Amino acid sequence: MAAFPEVPKISYEGPDSRNPLAFRHYNAEELVEGKPMKDHFRFSVAFWHTMRGTGADPFGPGTMLRPWESGQDTVENAIQRVRVFFEFCQKLGAPFFCFHDRDVAPEGKTLAESHKNLDAVVKVIKEESQRTGIKLLWGTANLFSNPRYMHGAATSCNADAFAFAAAQVKKALEVTKELGGSGYTFWGGREGYQSFWNADMNREMDHLGKFLHMAVDYAKEIGFTGQFYIEPKPKEPTKHQYDFDAAACINFLRTYGLEKYFKLNIESNHATLAAHNVEHELEYAGMQGFLGSVDANTGDLLLGWDTDQFPTDVYLTTKIMLVFMKYGGIAPGGINFDAKVRRESFEPVDLFYAHIGGMDCFAKGLKIAAAMRADGELERMVKERYSSWDAGIGAEIDAGKHDFKSLEKYMLQKGDVTPNKSGRQELFENVVNRYIF
Repeated sequence: MAAFPEVPKISYEGPDSRNPLAFRHYNAEELVEGKPMKDHFRFSVAFWHTMRGTGADPFGPGTMLRPWESGQDTVENAIQRVRVFFEFCQKLGAPFFCFHDRDVAPEGKTLAESHKNLDAVVKVIKEESQRTGIKLLWGTANLFSNPRYMHGAATSCNADAFAFAAAQVKKALEVTKELGGSGYTFWGGREGYQSFWNADMNREMDHLGKFLHMAVDYAKEIGFTGQFYIEPKPKEPTKHQYDFDAAACINFLRTYGLEKYFKLNIESNHATLAAHNVEHELEYAGMQGFLGSVDANTGDLLLGWDTDQFPTDVYLTTKIMLVFMKYGGIAPGGINFDAKVRRESFEPVDLFYAHIGGMDCFAKGLKIAAAMRADGELERMVKERYSSWDAGIGAEIDAGKHDFKSLEKYMLQKGDVTPNKSGRQELFENVVNRYIF
């Protein structure tokens, strides 16, 4: 029996459509810069929020109406949940999905029981994936919810917790390979420390580096060739997280000799928690060669925590798509909707409204970004701002023809710096608005 009988297959109806269960801007096969929209985005649905989100918050229990849920955390209910999930993704037209191991299958009393539960559910995931053609973008393991990880997983002061996490990731890698996943993501939810007094930061980071090398080695052993990702997050729940932002992650990867194996999975909401914009994080990762994948959401700047709201800001999606296109796209990564409907949006159909809105917002952002690139006005304005580096002393410095002594001689002759280029931020913003509107 269908879980969403009132929802048809979501189709593209164009910008004038008033149908809330249709796309106004996302036309999967429409070519933009010679590539279908669907290939620019590689949209993915997050199992954890879409199927396991209850609407609970620190001040109250769950609110979501989910008729397919039995209320019991059993393998049978997990299998039913998987079938509902693929019905949702198929009607939405999403080509990919993502999951944690503990999202899809209940944790058992022992590691062996947990493995057995996961195997039973993965069998159905594989069947549904083959039936629908919806593929796994990336898999991951939940190394933060269980109390055994109260001190972290790879960075725990308890060596047994490290060992258990290794066993859990081993199984998750096997499952990701079995399902044909394009990648595997590490999010260090508790990889960090709370107090200076009781932490050996150097030892913890060494252990994290060792753990990731073990993962790389095992992936090679089983023939898993998917892309590894680290997802930066600055806080919540751990005060000092080692994966704080793109710069911290890239420095860590290079320090521990992991840079050949990892890219970054950037999340919009995590970027703002680190006091950055997502475009800053994406550009930093891109210019360093670490741009990999994106968890697409947004946060409420009036709240200091990870609200994981669906992206509806076309300025945001335009900037994201500009970075993607600048660096040639993000395959084998994608745009994963690590986002949840609000606690008050409790009906099943709200899941469709939320994803449709996010996909449409990205499609509109893509079109605007493509128009900016085709026209080239912003690019010319930026080039003009830095024109002092294209000739004269600037070009000579870039060519390596100067040192401190020669530059001192140059400035002694010149006398002082004359400001010659306004930043024109307001003009830049006006030009952007011309494309947006």
